[in-house]
Amino acid sequence: MNTQSALQVSPRRIGRSILAVLAGIVVGIVLSVATDFGLHAIGLTPPPKERWPNHLLVLATAYRSIYGVAASYVIARLAPNRPMGHALVAGTLGLIVSTLGAIGGWSTTVGQHWYSVVLLLTALPTAWTGAKLRLLQMEPQAKAA
Repeated sequence: MNTQSALQVSPRRIGRSILAVLAGIVVGIVLSVATDFGLHAIGLTPPPKERWPNHLLVLATAYRSIYGVAASYVIARLAPNRPMGHALVAGTLGLIVSTLGAIGGWSTTVGQHWYSVVLLLTALPTAWTGAKLRLLQMEPQAKAA
């Protein structure tokens, strides 16, 4: 009976795990894209297809890092268990996507390779930070229980 109940719970947890990761990824993407378009709408940045100057890429790095932390927090908050593991799975996916983006765009970003490299370097630390914030938030709750 114990084995049977474990089999019944497992697909549900897997589904919740997948949804947690997807929800966090969507949060990060929506915030980043909305900010990109918002900054363009107020005239601060060029259109998305045009080359951004370095000082604007520094700004983009800052807000994307903050959004990466927020997205990872959402993942850790929604994860049915092991919040850090879930956030790091998403961070690893971000690392893979950033690597593919860097490879694909390397020849088109003359003089701006640093931005692709920074995206690679920040994928896992932002994921860890978001999950750590959630774990720190959970500590007082665990002590109270």
